[in-house]
Amino acid sequence: MICDNLTISKDGRHLLFAGQDTVELAKKYGTPVYLLDEDKIREKCRKYKRAFQKHFGPESVPLYASKANSFKRIYKIMSEEDMGIDVVSSGEIYTALAAGYDLSKAYFHSNNKTDSDIAYAMEKGIGYFVCDNEEELMAIQNEANRREIKQKILLRLTPGIDPHTFEAISTGKVDSKFGIPVETGQAKEITQKALSLHNIDLRGFHCHIGSQVFAEDVFERGARVMLEFIAQMKADLGYEAYELDLGGGYGVRYTENDPYLDIDKKVSEVAKAAKDSCKRLGIKLPVIHMEPGRSIVADAGMVLYTVGSIKKIPGYKNYVSIDGGMSDSPRYALYKASYTCLAANKMDENCNFTASVVGRLCESGDIIQENVKLPSSIQRGDIIALCTAGAYHYSMASNYNRLPKPATIILRNGNENYIAIKGETLDDIIRNDL
Repeated sequence: MICDNLTISKDGRHLLFAGQDTVELAKKYGTPVYLLDEDKIREKCRKYKRAFQKHFGPESVPLYASKANSFKRIYKIMSEEDMGIDVVSSGEIYTALAAGYDLSKAYFHSNNKTDSDIAYAMEKGIGYFVCDNEEELMAIQNEANRREIKQKILLRLTPGIDPHTFEAISTGKVDSKFGIPVETGQAKEITQKALSLHNIDLRGFHCHIGSQVFAEDVFERGARVMLEFIAQMKADLGYEAYELDLGGGYGVRYTENDPYLDIDKKVSEVAKAAKDSCKRLGIKLPVIHMEPGRSIVADAGMVLYTVGSIKKIPGYKNYVSIDGGMSDSPRYALYKASYTCLAANKMDENCNFTASVVGRLCESGDIIQENVKLPSSIQRGDIIALCTAGAYHYSMASNYNRLPKPATIILRNGNENYIAIKGETLDDIIRNDL
């Protein structure tokens, strides 16, 4: 199995997720439905926290990247696990607040925060802005001046590193839409500007290189570039950064071909590279943050679907259609992302039938996965499980074709399950129509 929270029932027939029978869950809650393994989420948070404290020091904490999956219960879990968070919109801030999360531990990202975003975040006590550009820097300064406060920020820089991942989720190159390039000299200019502003407390720097990263040395290279910049700012401006956020992006296993992520080992390698660089450069090790999102929630998630039509085109291809699609699982349509699909109620049968698993939407690109091996007996009413689906499914879901968004069910302790997000109804679809 691609994830250690996937098992099979004693009779060999049904797929179990977090110790619970997925076929029975489909009967109880209907499909499509999102499942989340709360125990796995907490386990990942604790692994990251232990690794950070062990290798970076007690002040260094991981920040959960909210955009991976943002809803009230996830912020309650992050609060209980004493995790920091990053947020990218007023909507994520509002959700975190509604869950009782302490916003002083939150970092507000995005490349184009509006004036109202900035004012709202300050009003609600945001801890940090991760500032993307000079226009935003001045907008933060003006709002902080109006409120007569000193606002903590990090400056987001682009270190000029290609993570060799999907182009759409690569963020650290010089010409990225995010951040200020180090290579062009603009990073030094905005650092100097920030230090001159009365209402800005420049705490340090941030970078983000990309997502679904498996390359061995990507974060190490990022740390070296950023620490060299910090050393240069100390020499040129007399300013030594207190914090350095290296972003997120560790990859997860979507298929058997993907490697396993050893969190402690990965963090230790980044820490060694950072400490070696600091020693070489003659600077102190900053407080280090990273932003795991996908690697905390992805393999804690699954989507269950019910099979509808089976279409066989001899000599060409086969289709297995499900009762959801790109509206609830958009990543294949966006990135051609790989996934593992399983026939949850027929785990004891040989998978000797190759088909494209496709959605119900009126869109040719509505594909969940191509060339899936399924039992030849696959038929209407069977249950398909889409694995490693805890990240960027619910958070990117839409009402395309006027389809309601599915419910999210949280599983825990091997036998408990509860609704964390109600499934939308048809009334919800027209709620804002006039």
